[in-house]
Amino acid sequence: MLRPLTVAALALFALAGCSAVGALNQASAPLDVYELRAPRSLPTTRGGPQGIDFIVEEPTASGVINTDRILVRPSSAQVQYLPDARWSETAPAMIRSALVESFERMGAFRYVGRQPLGLSGDVALVSNLTEFHVDVQPDGDTGTVRMTLVARLVREDDARILSSRTFTRAVAVPDTATPTIIAAYEAASGSLLAELSSWVLSARGIAQAPS
Repeated sequence: MLRPLTVAALALFALAGCSAVGALNQASAPLDVYELRAPRSLPTTRGGPQGIDFIVEEPTASGVINTDRILVRPSSAQVQYLPDARWSETAPAMIRSALVESFERMGAFRYVGRQPLGLSGDVALVSNLTEFHVDVQPDGDTGTVRMTLVARLVREDDARILSSRTFTRAVAVPDTATPTIIAAYEAASGSLLAELSSWVLSARGIAQAPS
């Protein structure tokens, strides 16, 4: 599900001259702000919630991903960001919010949150967001949204890894208009998060966590 918002951003421009350097505050054009949320369709939970406190940690990510700017890669070594749009929060924080929303809606666990209710939870979802960008094709008119999340389920009392899996998606972008790019991001994240949610429910060993 996608929720567009609009905010005003301020930019600081440096003006250089032969004899002096000054600074000028100037308002930029309003940025369109987008939020990726939990997918509409989620796995069905049978038998009611498990007696498990399930903690969703914020995914780790590289510096170019850990930002609210929407990442574009014209080449493997080049990094750019969309000039007219941004995410509602940093990409890892936004993905965690979508995951928390997903598991809360599914009703699979006694408690779902970013932080444990006590000293620790029972099981934590620990992940690394290694890809979250648009690859621009050589023609400059098309691209591919790529998203990869390396996920691990960790039992918190002994740090045992119960299960691990890498989830990846690639969604074609038929043109480079911002709404088209955002729609591809939504398709990639929605499909990936739905698959990850199914994996968590069926992961071997999760039921062995303490109640």
